[in-house]
Amino acid sequence: MTEHVPHHHRLPGDGWVECACGRRHWGLLGAAGLLLGRWDAATGSLDAVVLQHRALWSDHGGTWGLPGGARAPGESAADAALREAHEEAGVPARAVRVLGTHLLDHGTWSYTTVLAEAVTAFEPAVTDAESLEVRWVPAAEVAALPLLPAFADAWPALRTRLATARTA
Repeated sequence: MTEHVPHHHRLPGDGWVECACGRRHWGLLGAAGLLLGRWDAATGSLDAVVLQHRALWSDHGGTWGLPGGARAPGESAADAALREAHEEAGVPARAVRVLGTHLLDHGTWSYTTVLAEAVTAFEPAVTDAESLEVRWVPAAEVAALPLLPAFADAWPALRTRLATARTA
């Protein structure tokens, strides 16, 4: 039995790009995702990050990664990441403070990780069909999950950049 792929309202910017790296990527104008951290008040260390367990029908379905997606025309990476995190994970923009960005540029396609911290408490939730689960994942447990391959490669450096951006 195959999983039903839900119908999505397509937006300008939605579509696949045949990348110079030899893969295809989602986002005609590039893509962005939100790496949202929460810090332990007592220690000041990164406590947890919001991750999305991707729907089985999606690219690299069944893996964990950041809520995110294609950028729309004229949309900044931060605006795209916040929009996608709200659409996919119920992340309220008012609860987020953007700390910086990290760009993966393939020339013909790019992905921007928007580094951010939660400034008010909230619980992320599955808010569309692109997620099996969305939750705060303890930072120490992220690497043990079956991660989206590109996120698995980037996680160690992104974790460091997130912590550094908060103290900068």
